[in-house]
Amino acid sequence: MSVPEQDAVASVPQVVGSFLEHRKEQIAQRWADAPLFRSVFTVSRDEAVEACKAVVEALSEVAVSGRLEDIAAPGFGPVRDQLGRMTQTRARAGSTPAQIADEVGGLRVSAVELLREEFPDPAAPQAQESVLALTLLLCTLRLVVMETALDANAELIERQRQQLLEVATPVIKLWEGTVAVPLIGTLDSARSQVVMESLLEAIVDQRARYAILDITGVPTVDSLVAQHLMKTVAAARLMGAECIVSGIRPAIAQTIVQLGIDLGTVLTRASLSDALAYALSKQGIEVSRTDAGASAR
Repeated sequence: MSVPEQDAVASVPQVVGSFLEHRKEQIAQRWADAPLFRSVFTVSRDEAVEACKAVVEALSEVAVSGRLEDIAAPGFGPVRDQLGRMTQTRARAGSTPAQIADEVGGLRVSAVELLREEFPDPAAPQAQESVLALTLLLCTLRLVVMETALDANAELIERQRQQLLEVATPVIKLWEGTVAVPLIGTLDSARSQVVMESLLEAIVDQRARYAILDITGVPTVDSLVAQHLMKTVAAARLMGAECIVSGIRPAIAQTIVQLGIDLGTVLTRASLSDALAYALSKQGIEVSRTDAGASAR
């Protein structure tokens, strides 16, 4: 049924919703070749068509509800689900939210062309109002996609940040029952949490009795950093491991004294090698230097 044959009292949004529903197949066929869908569904065009149909159905629901400008309209839920996965794929491929939004904007042309075909006189007031309503709906879709793309980018950035934190705080097995965490750079609250979680997991996995926190690469130690170290040491003790802090340079030692920070309950060593030697000696392992001349002979 063409638009003019519908009930004359039907509102413009209802007309647009009806158009989207009964021309769903044609719209989906055209959209499937658009860059937005073609770049994601590279193997099967049929999959792209089905994805397009899902989006058109959702837009039809929004149009019928009359909430053409409301990005929170319930009908946009399926759009977020469908396009959300697509925008994440595009974001990982390097596309920006603005580029994705422009591709969504490109969907308007083919949809408007099909809508104009519904009217004997495309210049009639009802035709013009319907085109305006469809344009408004697709502009709202563009906002929804931009919002989804920004959320996807934020999630990607957060995952990458978490991965960088984990990479920057590796837990190394130095010996049977002994693990170490070489810390490099500033130790803030977020990174301290990662250090603590990684260390505790390593203590359990390796059944470690000794854990070394080496702060040779930490540029400065203030009261906040000291507090983080104390918490990590306390957590390791609760897991049954003795924690040793190594790499306290003279400048850091002076800073700790000037700040009045009490590390009296924390076992410290000047270097990582000293801490490892202590941990080995506690396990009955003595480390001695081999005479170079004797070895040569």
